[in-house]
Amino acid sequence: MHDALQGELTASHVFVLDELLRHIEELEARITRFDARLLHELASEHNALALLQTLPGVDTIGAAMLLVEIGSDRCVFGNPDRLASWVGICPGNNESAGKRKSGRVRKGNPYVRRLLCEFAHAASRTKSAFHAKFQSLIVRRGHKRAIVALAHKMLRTIFFMLKRGDYYRDSATNYEQLSVQRNASRWIKALTRFGFIPAAA
Repeated sequence: MHDALQGELTASHVFVLDELLRHIEELEARITRFDARLLHELASEHNALALLQTLPGVDTIGAAMLLVEIGSDRCVFGNPDRLASWVGICPGNNESAGKRKSGRVRKGNPYVRRLLCEFAHAASRTKSAFHAKFQSLIVRRGHKRAIVALAHKMLRTIFFMLKRGDYYRDSATNYEQLSVQRNASRWIKALTRFGFIPAAA
């Protein structure tokens, strides 16, 4: 690797690198425009988006992409098991004489399944109950199956959050308090900009 970086850049090298950099910048700008359009179209789902982002591992765009696929009306699916079945994130549970026959996930919506697995990967690295759950699962099932199981648990959590219109409460970490600490200065600046002067401490 070190040897490959030795030598001089010719004019041709500089041209190619410049074109590659321009291409990357164009792609990033296009992604930014798509993200902005996505959030604009979901303006009516502002509350649902805010709720989903209280869940460890879920960011703004991830929450928006999930809502595009499953919507915010839980009556469509009726219960979390039907939603999990539609997504295809519910592992098989066939057992006979104490032996597990199959642990494969069923066919379903691959886009939602991929999103949930990304959420699970992110949540498994946070200081949350999901991290503890992942650590207990990985010993018995291995990394991939543990991620799928965690994604399934997160989907069930998402179902009830949207059904009840309530934010996520973690048994291991107070995410509401962390959110306040993280955003307090930004919120105060926004309030000040709109004419609300915070009281002196």
